[in-house]
Amino acid sequence: MTTGTATRVALRYRFYQAQVRHTRRIGASLIRVTLTGEELAAFAGGGRDQSVSLFLPHPGQPEPVVPLDAGDDWYARWRATDPAVRAVMRSYTISGQRPEASEVDVDFVHHGDSGPATRWAGRARPGDRIVLLGPAERDNRSVCFRPPPGTDHVLLAADETALPAAAGILAWLPAGATVRAWIEVPAAADVRDLPTVANAEVRWLVRGTTPPGSGLLVEAIRAARLPAGVPYAWIAGESSTVRAVRRHLVTDRGLDRRRVTFAGYWRRGASEEQLRAEADA
Repeated sequence: MTTGTATRVALRYRFYQAQVRHTRRIGASLIRVTLTGEELAAFAGGGRDQSVSLFLPHPGQPEPVVPLDAGDDWYARWRATDPAVRAVMRSYTISGQRPEASEVDVDFVHHGDSGPATRWAGRARPGDRIVLLGPAERDNRSVCFRPPPGTDHVLLAADETALPAAAGILAWLPAGATVRAWIEVPAAADVRDLPTVANAEVRWLVRGTTPPGSGLLVEAIRAARLPAGVPYAWIAGESSTVRAVRRHLVTDRGLDRRRVTFAGYWRRGASEEQLRAEADA
């Protein structure tokens, strides 16, 4: 990569300093945190499954510790900082954005105090400070949902961690698009209307006491009759489930692997720090 190219890539993202405006529950399992701040007027999200990095303070810190002045060297500086001091970094999907009001929404799956992000979201109060690393232009590589030309219909598969992304995709798709979606959630109270002008058929899979990542999503898709034509599939959620759905679609159904976008949002038994350490190794 040339210096010019590297500069252009770097300029596609920037830090946004923000604070909590308010929070509310979405169904049984999600907490929506609405963030505000003058800098968010310039937030250039591309919709769909737009992801950002959130930097959260540790308990007792007034704000997250992030090397905002480090330029392109921010990640090395952040990693070199004591983990007990540096901000907790987590990847999340933007659930809504209102630049005219300098606001964005982020939905967190609530697991009590089982992790730093869910703990922060559950205790967040108006004025609490946070930092986002997000897009400075709408066409950015953190939007992964990109149906190729010639797509006849879209297949979506998600668990509750990918529900905000699936909702964003459905809201973005145009009238006339044909969509089949399978969404696994913990409780019946998580089932909700997902606004879309597309011709969408959404099947909700309520897992109840069944452990997440148990194969419920895979089996539902395996038993489904898919529309005729050329598909594009987007799969996100627990890593092993995502791999199993992709393997079924490519191996058993004959989908072109280039027409399958997949993302492991979490992995059973592994924290995001462990996953990031593996990626950096």
